[in-house]
Amino acid sequence: MRLVATTSVEEGALLGKAIYNDKGQVLLNVGARLERKILRRLEEFGIDYIYIKDPDTDDILVKNSISDESRINAIMTIGDTFKQIQLDTKVSQTFVLEKSARTFKKLISDLLDELQRSKELLNLLSDVFLHDHYIFSHSLNVTLYALAIGIEMKLTPKELEQLGLGAILHDVGKMKVPEEILSKPGKLTAEEFQIIKAHAEDGFQMLRKIPTVPLIVAHCAYQHHERLNGGGYPRGLKEDEIHLFGKILGVADVFDAVTSNRVYRPAMLPHEGLEILYSGADSLFDPKVVDAFRRAVAIYPVGLTVILSDGRKGVVAEQNPGLSERPVIRILEENGQRVDPYHLDLKSSLSLMIVSCDTIIKYEYANSY
Repeated sequence: MRLVATTSVEEGALLGKAIYNDKGQVLLNVGARLERKILRRLEEFGIDYIYIKDPDTDDILVKNSISDESRINAIMTIGDTFKQIQLDTKVSQTFVLEKSARTFKKLISDLLDELQRSKELLNLLSDVFLHDHYIFSHSLNVTLYALAIGIEMKLTPKELEQLGLGAILHDVGKMKVPEEILSKPGKLTAEEFQIIKAHAEDGFQMLRKIPTVPLIVAHCAYQHHERLNGGGYPRGLKEDEIHLFGKILGVADVFDAVTSNRVYRPAMLPHEGLEILYSGADSLFDPKVVDAFRRAVAIYPVGLTVILSDGRKGVVAEQNPGLSERPVIRILEENGQRVDPYHLDLKSSLSLMIVSCDTIIKYEYANSY
């Protein structure tokens, strides 16, 4: 199957990977014919990329980074907790968070088990879900990215548990931000941006009062917008003043934000998100954390069409663990001409590199079904 921009899918293409809502219900199943009305609805729902069936690549399987069951359970748990916090008084918020911390620890343990057993690089682009609330899915995605970085950096089990808990709760302070500001499609006013920025300290104040939550978890909420050069918020911390967990969450938070669809802009592809991290390495983000992220996450997801430095064109067929920028490519074109497909492993072909990606497919292939 191929990963394609939803806006470029022609009517009649067949869906290659099911689309779910956050309650685990199938909205569109594999093989569904994508009529214009359906495609328009997907675009309205903010689904920027989908997998479609394609004769040249139908044997290429896209594996979920975590099971659908785990993702659905996690989203529902995060959502239920955050909604309660949004509605309750300060006293009740403390009770809800204290009770939820135990549930979240079990959730993190289960996610860690799946991530550590998987031989695949983390690829959240393959998990196509429609969510009612961006913060819930963002909190889970940031947790998965942070845990993947932590595993790559060989953190201890206790550190991974604390990092995971801090990641799930890093944006809990946003429950105090009015929904009309969180979901505003246009540019925020200076006053609105100050309200948004307050979520880091609000989250810290909520979490530091909970006796069963380690203080470092509260500091994850406090520090995830701090930057190495002191240009972050809320305290303008620099370099070693920022805890490692804050540095990890800064990278995970930014990457998920730019690769997720938002009301004010479409999602970037993973390699575009990585370029933002690279451009900020040393000044904004810890280079060691960015490098660990690069090794742990699929920068070129399976199914993505890529163009190589020698002009050959193909589709990412497999990942090479620890070498996210050098996957295995199924070559489909040479010199602009179709060829019998064959595999090229960029791990072994060091003189070649991916120079661009293409999410617009020529439908003489897709429509041959």
